Amino acid sequence: MPAIDNFWAVIPAGGAGTRLWPLSRSSSPKFLHDLTGTGQSLLQDTWTRLAPLAEDRFLVVTGRAHQDAVREQLPAVRPDAVLAEPSPRDSMAAIGLAAALLERADPDAVMGSFAADHVIRDPEAFGESVRLAVEAARDGWLVTLGIAPTFPSSAFGYIHLGEELAAHPGAHAVRQFVEKPSTATAQAYLATGSYRWNAGMFVVRPGVLLDLLSEWHPEFAGTLRELARDTSRLDERWPDLPKIALDHAVAEPAAAAGRVVVVPASFGWDDVGDFDSLATLLADPADGGTRVLGDASLVRPLDSTGLVVPRSGRVVAVVGLDDVVVVDTPDALLVTTRAHAQQVKQVVTGLQQDGRGDLT
Repeated sequence: MPAIDNFWAVIPAGGAGTRLWPLSRSSSPKFLHDLTGTGQSLLQDTWTRLAPLAEDRFLVVTGRAHQDAVREQLPAVRPDAVLAEPSPRDSMAAIGLAAALLERADPDAVMGSFAADHVIRDPEAFGESVRLAVEAARDGWLVTLGIAPTFPSSAFGYIHLGEELAAHPGAHAVRQFVEKPSTATAQAYLATGSYRWNAGMFVVRPGVLLDLLSEWHPEFAGTLRELARDTSRLDERWPDLPKIALDHAVAEPAAAAGRVVVVPASFGWDDVGDFDSLATLLADPADGGTRVLGDASLVRPLDSTGLVVPRSGRVVAVVGLDDVVVVDTPDALLVTTRAHAQQVKQVVTGLQQDGRGDLT
């Protein structure tokens, strides 16, 4: 698979993955973990599928607390290409800073932003979708990849497909971005065949992204370009940047203005949002029972199904329970069910309110 000329891979590596607590924590978020049993972290998997497309053209934007860990996990990425944001300001600031730096470094650059914590099962199909997106982006479009939905999820936003572009077969105009709908509405979307999941993957020329941002947030775009000229002012100016996602800052208003296109794609995507989705990623056990992420010799399931993550070194026995989730770490134990996996975030919120930050 040949590399794409002037294509830069931008990897926003942020978030705490609180629905995967106690495995994922603010000090060691999910992108730093092997959650699929490949022997690589999600971050390393992301680099592996992007490297054939971008070669050594990478920028990774992460928090200061994780900069050293990211550099250690990605030795092929230049240390100065791992950028540390002083504080979390959501995706627009992180991706916008990368765009401002690339705008100055490579006038012909096309950047693709892909989160560090997603799972993609078919890298070749992913690569072909990125190539198509890059060609449309060279013509000045803001391009997103729209994932073919596999079930009527209320956990994801949706993209409403418009007409196919004559100049770029396989790319469609975006009619609108839709916030997370009810399950009934999602079912109606799937029935039309005209909606795709919004995975937050964007391909665009850096200057186009910043020019679009300047239409709705001129000071924001101006500050990012100023920081690209003088990164020594990052600590001073960063706290003043709006805390907003790229979707809300640029993609949604630009779609309303007819300036966004989507490449519909099918490459086996999952954002590993909770332990229920994590369980579906792991191979079915031979006996159809309990899935294990980690050392299977530590798990003793009997007449049980679900997921066990043994990380404390202790033996974990599960007897007579269906769809259970057990995550055993040295300082915290989680026991829940796959059906209640979304509620794990509430435990983290409670620990933070109780001042137990060492556990989160």
